[in-house]
Amino acid sequence: MLSRKNPYRYNQQQWKAFLFLFAALIAAASLIYTNYLVKSLSKSERTKAEVWAMSTRSIITMPDVDDQFISFIYAVRDSLSLPAIITDEQNHVIFWRDLDSTKTNIAPIESDTSHSKLTYDPEYFEKQLNIMKKRHKPIILPLDTGEEWLVYYKDSQALQNLRVFPYVQLSLIGLFLIIAYTVFNSIRKSEQNLVWVGMAKEAAHQLGTPISSLMGWLELVRIKYEAEDDSVLDEMENDVKRLEIVADRFSKIGSIPSLSSHVVYDRVRDYMNYFRIRTSDKITFELKGDQQVEAMINVQLFDWIIENLLKNAVNAISSEGKISVNISENIAKEEIFIDISDTGKGIPKSDFETIFQPGFTTRKRGWGLGLSLTKRMVHYHKGHIFVKESEIGKGSTFRIILKSNLKYEPTQI
Repeated sequence: MLSRKNPYRYNQQQWKAFLFLFAALIAAASLIYTNYLVKSLSKSERTKAEVWAMSTRSIITMPDVDDQFISFIYAVRDSLSLPAIITDEQNHVIFWRDLDSTKTNIAPIESDTSHSKLTYDPEYFEKQLNIMKKRHKPIILPLDTGEEWLVYYKDSQALQNLRVFPYVQLSLIGLFLIIAYTVFNSIRKSEQNLVWVGMAKEAAHQLGTPISSLMGWLELVRIKYEAEDDSVLDEMENDVKRLEIVADRFSKIGSIPSLSSHVVYDRVRDYMNYFRIRTSDKITFELKGDQQVEAMINVQLFDWIIENLLKNAVNAISSEGKISVNISENIAKEEIFIDISDTGKGIPKSDFETIFQPGFTTRKRGWGLGLSLTKRMVHYHKGHIFVKESEIGKGSTFRIILKSNLKYEPTQI
């Protein structure tokens, strides 16, 4: 079954695409610039590590240098703050900087308490060396003896934070976009609801006067032509009363509906009897199921639900077919199932959710509001409606679920 473009869904997709594109551009720009900063800072830190390594080598290998020069080298070395380890070619630790002080210490030499040596936790240093080896290639320092020192280092805390920053930034931007979209969507729906409520109440008000006039004219016709029991006038009166019900429905939009206990089977039967004689003789109707189960419903709104679903079923049947309604109860969950089936065109699975959105229709002159309103009215009864099953060319079944013993807190229509 082919369907027209749903403007509601189309506009929603446009906004989603715009927000996604906007978020993607921000994300790309943020990642590119942050990557540039990370590379620049990483290059700077490697230079610092090289300077620190050379100054440390000078202090250790040239002890007889002028004290003033040594002081300068110490100052240069101490101005550089990077977690680093110097090892020989056999991975023996020679010197380190800015590591956990609880894992490193200076211990006195047992044979001579006036001297001391550096000691460290081997497991801790092995772990730190493995981390440093994965992060950066070592800096190689050649010695006069022909040996080499290997300098390993980690990124500074500032560089580590800078690597994480874009992800934090993107998370905040994503959160902002989600909140902005939610707020915008809520405001848009609120505006739509206000417009809908205003139009509905105005329609009900405008219908009031002609409906009252029609009732008066019918009474005059009965009296003038002495047609108290005329079947045609009776059906005309039923239709005028139906208009009164429709006007009453629209007048309730924006207010809290009143609910009362009714036998579901009786309400469906009464409306089906009214609807049957106003439908083609080629379409047969069947009502079956539990005839005793009760639910808290609003009669006008419940009849509207059944009306929309029956009309939808009739429109799905091209020439002749069958519409059946089955009422059952799930006692364990205190739920009532109302299944409305037809032998019409069927609904594609991809449209099972879409058909309840405003604007979706398969008819050339349809407004796409019937099922959307139906879903909304079912929710007023604290119930659910969905497409239970459907097969192209064979028909569809809609299921309404209501509570059979509902402690209902009414909400605004």
